[in-house]
Amino acid sequence: MLITRPGEAAVETARRVAALGLRPVLAPALAIVSRPASLPDPATLQAVLVTSGNALPALPDSFHALPLLAVGDATAARARLAGFARVRSAGRDAEALAWLAVETCRAGGPPLLLACGEGQGKTLAAWLRARGFRVLRRTTYAARPAPRLAEAAGAAFTTGELRAALFFSPATARAFVAAVRHLPPERIAVVEALAISCATSAALSPLPWRRIRVASLPTQEELLALLL
Repeated sequence: MLITRPGEAAVETARRVAALGLRPVLAPALAIVSRPASLPDPATLQAVLVTSGNALPALPDSFHALPLLAVGDATAARARLAGFARVRSAGRDAEALAWLAVETCRAGGPPLLLACGEGQGKTLAAWLRARGFRVLRRTTYAARPAPRLAEAAGAAFTTGELRAALFFSPATARAFVAAVRHLPPERIAVVEALAISCATSAALSPLPWRRIRVASLPTQEELLALLL
């Protein structure tokens, strides 16, 4: 089972896959690069919103007392491990995170800090601002295409042992498609692609997969449910 997501998230997914009796192969299609961010004084904030666990390392201990709203359960779990004590999960996607902010935060109150990746979070910030929230969007990391496909992944395609590949974002899917274009089509044609969203599925379509399946909800739990 190929796991294409980067960083600590891939390790956590690998544990989940192994618990299902499958052998995970780590093949990160993206590399996470920290970006210096000018963060506000935490005492001036109402809450922190994060759309990915990759944003958490940039938030120092002084932010840990603030309420943190996470896009999903995996990100929420990472936030708790990082030291945040008041964590709530939207349980799904950015839209669910937006509604969680509306339910738990006060429009017109102190600002919300939205920590996100490069080029991300603009729609979420605009949606909240239109509803009276002050949002400070800060880029704390960037996702870059990995320079090459992991050797273990190439070997899995070559030996024909690969059953399926997991994709957690359109950006990951696009980077992966670019990385494996050199492989013979017949090696990809026997592998199933499992996508967390329709946008991710569309990004995978240039490759001749055996089939592409999409999770019923954009969560890791529903994506892994496709393996059962």
